[in-house]
Amino acid sequence: MRIHPSLVATVAALGMLTAACSSSSPSASTADATTTPATAAESTTTTIDPATQSDAYVEPGPYPVGVTTVTIANDIKVEIWYPAVAGSAGTETYDIRDFVAPAIKAILTADIPATYTYPATRDAAVADGKFPVVLNSHGFAGVRVGSAFLTSHLASWGMIVVSPDHPTRDLYHAVAGLKPDVPTDPADDLLGGLDYITTQNTTATSLFAGHVDLDHVGALGHSAGGGTILKASLDPRIDGYVSMASGILTGAGAPEQTTLPDKPSFFLSGAIDQVVPQGTTHDAFLKVPAPSLFWQIDGVGHNGFDDFCTFGDGKGIIGIAEASGLGAFLDAQPQFRKLGQDGCIPPAVPVATTFPIVQHAVTAWFLNLFGVDAAPKGLGAAVADSFAAKVTIEQR
Repeated sequence: MRIHPSLVATVAALGMLTAACSSSSPSASTADATTTPATAAESTTTTIDPATQSDAYVEPGPYPVGVTTVTIANDIKVEIWYPAVAGSAGTETYDIRDFVAPAIKAILTADIPATYTYPATRDAAVADGKFPVVLNSHGFAGVRVGSAFLTSHLASWGMIVVSPDHPTRDLYHAVAGLKPDVPTDPADDLLGGLDYITTQNTTATSLFAGHVDLDHVGALGHSAGGGTILKASLDPRIDGYVSMASGILTGAGAPEQTTLPDKPSFFLSGAIDQVVPQGTTHDAFLKVPAPSLFWQIDGVGHNGFDDFCTFGDGKGIIGIAEASGLGAFLDAQPQFRKLGQDGCIPPAVPVATTFPIVQHAVTAWFLNLFGVDAAPKGLGAAVADSFAAKVTIEQR
């Protein structure tokens, strides 16, 4: 099959796109009304040690999830997930092909899964109360919705998650090799999202009026997003941050950031990540000010922290490209296949196994940071062997 040169260039960029990117309580037992015991039964109280609660936040939280899309300065789109009012029971679906340029979308025509669906109701009313904020930063060739498995989960546990596109490295621009009309610093994109939700909190007509707890703000980043949140977290409004599959960088290939936020941090790494050099995330954990927590999850690669492995019948965006007739080119360029599938194919374990681990860990850490949990639940070394995949845990 002859491939036109322009198509080759397009697919080459496509192959690199992931180099970034209700539990119920048992009913209380009651004594038989016809029975009168001679002596009162001895009562026992079971105390659950928070340190061993490795499943505390595996299931969705008590809130339905709402989601909305807004546009802030420099025409940057921002996705916001939040706790919604009771009765909100919709589902939200995005198609990853909608986030690439039209010419590239026209190539990806195969009838193969390219969507991700999660429980959320678009533009639902916000639940009663004030909720802490998490700022989310996607990686290189990522998208603002690209870790919805996690961002929507955080919202179900009572957080407002603000996630902007980063035009200097998002999927639309990175795959096509385009530059944004107005180049911006990704950290400024992130803080622009915080400025937006801050203004909305005091805007009477806003969905979020009176619902934002600005005294509790955290940041979350994947891959290049981990470097972005390090820079953004120098802002005094941010209390701490979670960095996934990243090091101390301001962006892909950038020099190390020399000024580090003196704030609590949590670093998560995949044990078989071939995109971020081995040990990079652990090295970052050792360099930042304490207190800091490190988790390395066995069987997880680079895309174990985003939705991308759910596409292409489990092969990620590369699976979509293959099914669209581009397999011969990918065979000739194995490095592209490696980057695009990292964490999606064996030896990686299925993300259905590891997503709950990530959801629990990140949720537990933020709820402790925000003071909702006085002590962290299931984050220390005591739970290292409690999950479906082994976790190596260190604390400083």
